[in-house]
Amino acid sequence: MIRILQNTPEFLPFEVVVAEELIDAYVESAHESGYHIMVAETDNKIAGYICYGQTALTQNTWDIYWIAVDRSLQGKGIGRALMQDTEKRIKVLGGGLVVVETSSKPNYNKTRQFYVDLKYTEIARVPEFYGPNDDEVIYIKRVDKQV
Repeated sequence: MIRILQNTPEFLPFEVVVAEELIDAYVESAHESGYHIMVAETDNKIAGYICYGQTALTQNTWDIYWIAVDRSLQGKGIGRALMQDTEKRIKVLGGGLVVVETSSKPNYNKTRQFYVDLKYTEIARVPEFYGPNDDEVIYIKRVDKQV
């Protein structure tokens, strides 16, 4: 998983360190960490992964913390499958609202379109949240109302 993150140019080195900490917390104590991780495999290799968890101090809100797919396998439905499986699992666990936060930088255009294609709604932008000219873009989707 770390290799995928390191090979994804959108993720800065310090962000990869944070993602690795979440993975380590999950591996050390999945139940106590509050994090959930799912992995997609192709040809017995990790093709992508997603990390998510219930938002602290909420009843049914969940965050997607990280999703990454091997660059050579992007566009093949792996990320979509990870998101859809995650949404189903969140719903089974009593979740209702899924929140995704991402960057407004131009190299995140495909990422933002990915969320829109999955029926996530942009609800807010926090100007220069991540840094100069880099807004936080927040998307949400209700999964408890889906049929």
